[in-house]
Amino acid sequence: MTKQKVRLPKSVARQYAESIGLALILAIVLRSSFVQAYVIPSGSMEPTILVGDHIFVNKLAYGLRIPETIAGVPVPGLSSGKYLFHAAPIHRGDIIVFTPPYDRSIDLIKRVIGVPGDKVQVIDGVVWRNGERIQDPHAYLSRSEQTRSPYEATDNFPPRDPRHPERDPGPVVVPSDKLFMMGDNRDDSYDSRFWGFADQNDVEGRALVIYFSWNHDSAGLLPLRWNRLGKVLD
Repeated sequence: MTKQKVRLPKSVARQYAESIGLALILAIVLRSSFVQAYVIPSGSMEPTILVGDHIFVNKLAYGLRIPETIAGVPVPGLSSGKYLFHAAPIHRGDIIVFTPPYDRSIDLIKRVIGVPGDKVQVIDGVVWRNGERIQDPHAYLSRSEQTRSPYEATDNFPPRDPRHPERDPGPVVVPSDKLFMMGDNRDDSYDSRFWGFADQNDVEGRALVIYFSWNHDSAGLLPLRWNRLGKVLD
């Protein structure tokens, strides 16, 4: 007759440690694959999104993407930064977070202006798509039309050749699997007008809502922007 082993109950400390460990693992997985919080450091999306806004980004808006890192740590052997499957198309006007082609170590937040096949051109600060001026209620232009230069990408894109200013360079066509991105603050945004197209595989998710907003320039004791809390981004 064999004796049954008696399983000793777990200590309270061990139970707490396992619960905390499981919670951390779930938080890391959720942060990496489902919803992530971002802090806005620049004014390229003003006035839609301000410096100091904290936003939630839906990382499943367009499908399931393998994160490039988990809690900031690269995972060897994973085809990271690629989509396992696509759940929905990216639409014009979406505000998205993505990794730009010129620096793989940073994230940008911009608005989708052109999707594959679109013909995009900027004339005196006004965006034209497929031969028509777009409805652009979110755009902010700080300078007048008279002060703009046809040789600068901020003002006119593609810019004219100074040697042949009479030639209209015409629109650019967004290639397959690419996106043309612009910040809402059109005169202060480093976007597709300067560095080219974003890759759809580099899209991390769609911006959802502002959950917190801190005005670092305020002289008050509590520089919280109460009116921005809960603002849905569109």
